[in-house]
Parts: sequence; structure tokens; C-alpha cells
Amino acid sequence: MRRDTRASTVDRSGVPLLGSVHRIAHDPLEFLGEAREYGDLMGYRVLRDRAHVVVHPDAVRTVLVDRDDAFRKGSMIRRQTGTLLGKGIFLAEGDDWRGQRTTMQPAFYREQVAAYGDVMVDHAASTAAGWEDGEVVDVAAAARDLTLGVLVEALFGLSPGEDRELVARAAEAIATRFDSRRVASFLPDWLPTPTNVRYRRAMGDLRARLDEIIAERRAAVEAGELPGTDLLSILVTATDEGGMDDDTLRDNLVTFLFAGHETSAIALACALHALATHPDEQATAADRVAAFGDPAADPAAASERDALEAIDRVIDEALRLYPPVYIFFREPVEDVEIRGHRIPAGSTLSLSPWTCQRDPRWWDEPDAFRPGRWVGGSDRPEYAYFPFGGGPRACIGARFARLELRLVLATLLSRYRFEPVTGELSFAPSANLRPDGSVRLRVHGR
Repeated sequence: MRRDTRASTVDRSGVPLLGSVHRIAHDPLEFLGEAREYGDLMGYRVLRDRAHVVVHPDAVRTVLVDRDDAFRKGSMIRRQTGTLLGKGIFLAEGDDWRGQRTTMQPAFYREQVAAYGDVMVDHAASTAAGWEDGEVVDVAAAARDLTLGVLVEALFGLSPGEDRELVARAAEAIATRFDSRRVASFLPDWLPTPTNVRYRRAMGDLRARLDEIIAERRAAVEAGELPGTDLLSILVTATDEGGMDDDTLRDNLVTFLFAGHETSAIALACALHALATHPDEQATAADRVAAFGDPAADPAAASERDALEAIDRVIDEALRLYPPVYIFFREPVEDVEIRGHRIPAGSTLSLSPWTCQRDPRWWDEPDAFRPGRWVGGSDRPEYAYFPFGGGPRACIGARFARLELRLVLATLLSRYRFEPVTGELSFAPSANLRPDGSVRLRVHGR
């Protein structure tokens, strides 16, 4: 693969007032992809905010790992998502973030995540049982419903029940509000546009329901009716002990509802579509699953680290090509130097897996779906691939998400062969990198 050690930066500030907003709105992914043509950093502007796309993996590592103490999430992302994520772990800083992370960590210990395997395969098997041989299935919609069920049962100790529609309505309102193809998405959400009104109403309904759930769980914990090992019980206990207020608890439930089930659903739908459009790769993965056996028969064995390596390679490759979180933001709290360039405090740095993970300097045939590229080692930089972020603030739910994708994908492949109906995928870059519309596949029973 081609190597390039350029240390350059280009400024593409755009037009007065808007900056690069019009170009980003035209095609956000194309804008991020163009950054690869300009070396290590590409400067741009969003309204009054100065920003850079960070292109080189070593620069990504500097920001996320080596100098992580010199960066925070930043004012631009806080203005954009503050009304959505509030005081939860995603936007928290400093001691507040460390306290929240420490409180939540037990729910994501390796042994605890492995214990969720039964829930994951049960939901996958139930989803598969609802399909008929030859049926055309919108796997994007099915994946959202499946991953929501897994998350709510495993992490909240609940059944989604009638709340599925409430969450789905909020998810659609969020996706529309933060759709980067709309210039209005860069404007404050207090402006009374129809999109903003729907967004605020949907979020108000969701938060009201979450307040009811919190009250119900608090009463159950106090009565000793629950073991208190799921994330919701842990957070409720933390508020009762003074470690977190109810607003922060509710904001964290919102964060996990959408960061949890939406991102996993996107990855699952994209992996299934990639396998459907690459029948040889699908056959290889299905053969490996058949050799292992039905994951639903022994979720504990399927959860072991090396149990289904072929499925793990499919997941790695799907996350490389279609990272659900396609951009991370950081802001230096002091002037810093990155790859020989001074970045002033208060600038916004955009770290994009979409950009790095399709860079031909690090990846042969970067736009091709090739799970085999993950066999053996590689000399590419570590942060040429970072779908879950990195450093101290790497996604707390990464282990949960990877296990869920492995068990669900293997369970579905053990029951069905997938054939494409939807052709090439297109995307609606919003808070996450959602497929733009349905992802339709025909299922054939094995």
C-alpha cells in the first residue's frame, strides 16, 4: 500500500458567514473524503467556528491518546448536541466524566457483558423466526428493533413493550434534526422550525417516560426486588448515594438508548448488506458458523474471544467501511502542536473514521469489502482504524457492541442466506451515519 508522510495543512474556510456549511450540507461524506487529498490537516470553518479535519492516524493518536489531557469535547459539539445529551457521560468533562465512567464501568466488565449473551441470541433468534423463506426484509428497520430490544433488556432490565414506538419516534426526530445535509442542522434548535418543534416534542415525551422508568426502578431497588447489576439499577443507586443527580441519570439513559442501539443497528444492517452483495464472503462466514454450531444453543461458547473469528472479521470490515460514528470532535484547551502545526486553543478538531478508514495510504482497495484483510498482522498505523474512538474516552460500550454484533450476525447467518434487493447503500449523515432509507434483502432459509 502507498505510504505518505506529508505534514501539511490546507485551509478551506469557504465563503463569508457560512464558511464551509454549504459544502458540508451538499455532501458531508464527500467533504470529509476530500480531506485525504491535503496531507495531515484540512482547515475549514462552520459559521464562526474554526476547525480542522485531522487526516493522519498519528495525529488522531496525539489527540485521543498521547495528549488527551489537552483536549475536551468542545463548544461546537456541545452547542450542537447539548439539548440531546445534556450532562451525560458523552459530553461530561474532567472529574465529572471520570466519576460517571467509574460508576458505569461494572455494567461493562468482560464477565458482565458475556452474561448478556443469552439476551442477544434470544432476540436474534426471535427476529429470524419472524421471517419467511423468500421474504424481502428491511434489515435496517429489523436491526433497529432488535438492538433496541437487546439494549433495553440487558442494560435496563426491561422489555421495550409499548415504548418501542416512543423511542422510534424520538430516533427519527433526532436523525432529521441533526442531518448534516440540511443547512438548518447547524443552527440552534430553539429556532421554531417544524423540524425543531418535532424534535423538542419527541424528546420531551421520551424524557417524561424515562422519568417514570427511573421512579419505578428506584422504588424496586429500595424494596429489594432487583439485584441491581444492570446499568439502570447502578445509575439509580448512584443518584440515591449522591453520586449523580436525576437530570444526569436521565441524560445518560438518552445517551445509551441512541448511542447504544442506533450504532449497533447501523453496523448490523451494513454488515448484512455487505455479505448479501458479496456472496462468496457470505458463504465463507456461514460455513464457519455451521462448523461452530448454532450460537443460540451455546451463547457462552459463542462469546469466547476466538470462537467465531470469521464473523469478527466481517464486523471489523463493516465497521471500517461504514463507521456508525463517522466523526469525533475535540477542542484543545491550550495551544498545541500536531504534526508540526500549531493549533490554537478553542479550535475544533474533527477526527473522522470515515476519512482514515478509507485512506489508500493505509488500506489496499480501500472502498472494497474484504474481510480477509484482517487475517494476520499489519504495519498500518494503529489509528488508521478507530470506529469506537480511542484513549481514555473510548466508547465504554465497545465490548458490548462487538459481542452483540457477533452473536446476532452469527445467529442470523445460521438460519438464512441473504440476497440483495437494495443496490448500493447511500447514507444520511446525522448524529450517526444512518443508511438513507430502507436496506432491503431477500432471505432464504438454510
